[in-house]
Amino acid sequence: MVYGLITINVVLFIYQLTLSRVELIEFMYNFGLVPARFTSTRWTTVWQLRTGLSLYSNKWLTILTHMFLHGGWSHLIGNMWFLGLFGDNVEDELGHGRFLIFYLCGGVLASLAHFSLNLNSQVPMVGASGAISAVMGAYFVLFPYSRIVSIVPLYFLLPFLVAIPAFTYLFVWFIFQVLSGLLDSPTGSGVAYWAHIGGFVVGMIYGYVRRLRRRRYYW
Repeated sequence: MVYGLITINVVLFIYQLTLSRVELIEFMYNFGLVPARFTSTRWTTVWQLRTGLSLYSNKWLTILTHMFLHGGWSHLIGNMWFLGLFGDNVEDELGHGRFLIFYLCGGVLASLAHFSLNLNSQVPMVGASGAISAVMGAYFVLFPYSRIVSIVPLYFLLPFLVAIPAFTYLFVWFIFQVLSGLLDSPTGSGVAYWAHIGGFVVGMIYGYVRRLRRRRYYW
């Protein structure tokens, strides 16, 4: 499932590259998650009149479709790197079908965290970050003693590889997301930090439940 999800995300991003600028904007607003489409009955009509573009998609489907779109190469590569790094172990633990359901549900719940704090936002949220954050949260609980090989840069010295415990690596990542979310500017940085936070918490909860079941099984 991990490789299938990576393939789908890459194929859709390549399709995005074939679109013109106007077509890409229309595509993102149709399949990205725009909170204003849900909270304002007039926003869709006003937006279409102002831009001359059309919103032909079902807004409820965007709760799922937004997690398969990306805003650029760095966005895509970063997300797919983390999905490949943490997803395979979690999939082995859950099984293929259960992992897919967990991934999609994690992405949906993560998007709700972003939605609840940006009710009137007119900016489409796109990316698999929320779903991948849920995978990372489950990894944090299920495989805390695994080691993540990471590049550590030092001033005046060449970067070198260090094997960091998964618990430490993911804990630092999560704290960074929380601080970034709290300190984000009023205009917004364009990063859905609270989707990352919400997804990670959902993954932790599910991972903890899964770990309890695993202990009972071994017992």
